[in-house]
Amino acid sequence: MADTNKNKGGAGSGGQHDSGHQGHNQGQAQQGQGQNKGGGTSTMGQAMSNVGEQARHLAGQAQQAAGSAASAVKDQAQNAGAAVASGMQNLAGTIREHVPSQGMLGSVGSTVADTLEGGGHYLQEHGLGGLTDDVTTLVRRNPIPAVLICVGIGFCLGQLMSSSRS
Repeated sequence: MADTNKNKGGAGSGGQHDSGHQGHNQGQAQQGQGQNKGGGTSTMGQAMSNVGEQARHLAGQAQQAAGSAASAVKDQAQNAGAAVASGMQNLAGTIREHVPSQGMLGSVGSTVADTLEGGGHYLQEHGLGGLTDDVTTLVRRNPIPAVLICVGIGFCLGQLMSSSRS
């Protein structure tokens, strides 16, 4: 019987010894997994940092493109203002050439030509931005007449469009 107990004890102690190795092996495996997780987190953080840098770079490029587009639009608006001013002055000269110098028609033609010429000079000096600022100031000082003028213009445009459909 002592032999059986010895075997059991041996088996028991061997079993405990094996359990100890298993526990040690499991600890090493968990520690290795922790290192992998830590390394994965570091790699993931680095990837997120790279994504952030790329996003900032793309945002900078988009901002530069928007600035270039705005500058191009501003230049085109200035060129358009200059073209309109030149056209108004040419029209004023044409009106003066073809309208009689005397009589009611001559007086009206001269007034229209002077107004067009003055508007052309104004656009050359101030550009479309100056015109926008002046109209804004005028509307702020006289809001009711401005609204009535807009309603009148809207009514006239509506009449023109409905008559053109018929």
